[in-house]
Amino acid sequence: MAQSETVERILDAAEQLFAEKGFSETSLRLITSKANVNLAAVNYHFGSKKSLIQAVFSRFLGPFCTSLEQELDRREGVAEVSYTLEDLLGLIVEQMLVIKPRNGSDLSMFMRLLGLAFSESQGHLRTYLEEVYGRVFRRFMHLVHDASPDIPPLELFWRVHFMLGSAAFSMSGIKALRAMAEDDFGVHTSTEQVLRLMVPFLAAGMSAKSGISNDLLASANAQRCPSSNNGA
Repeated sequence: MAQSETVERILDAAEQLFAEKGFSETSLRLITSKANVNLAAVNYHFGSKKSLIQAVFSRFLGPFCTSLEQELDRREGVAEVSYTLEDLLGLIVEQMLVIKPRNGSDLSMFMRLLGLAFSESQGHLRTYLEEVYGRVFRRFMHLVHDASPDIPPLELFWRVHFMLGSAAFSMSGIKALRAMAEDDFGVHTSTEQVLRLMVPFLAAGMSAKSGISNDLLASANAQRCPSSNNGA
């Protein structure tokens, strides 16, 4: 078996099992059994379960982040660009659609894993993603901040995660949701159409009038900018 084929079989098995059972409940033994490889092969190619989890995420995020950065570079090279939140979310959707799918459910699988990464507190994964993809993430978030100057940073943090949660729920269950919609309305809705339907909905939530309380905002500002009188 070629080395690249072995790696792909391990990644395919890990991705599916992580999505079905979660990270903590999926053992390397389960992965090796499903991939029909021995433990030595996993250790050789990945070294550890944490590294395998990271590789599963990189298989989607690597091409996505490369495509996103190239598109941002292209647009900024043509003219000065000013984005709305809907523009930015539309850009994310466009880059998701640019990536050639490995199968019909890889986006759904990734969004399921993204939700699990938060619910199971995979701290090592956040560190890894920041190290590898932090530059493009920060670049995109700067554009989000510029497009929403009236939203306090703390509230923007929460809104981004509300948006991710909504997207992860909708996309991880996209097959069932599309079937339900077809049963109820007799209309087939493609994954691309669902993604595009999400953009104005998420943009409206992201750009809504601030609902943060003055007390919470004051507390957040105090944490970010400690008083110069402390210790006086």
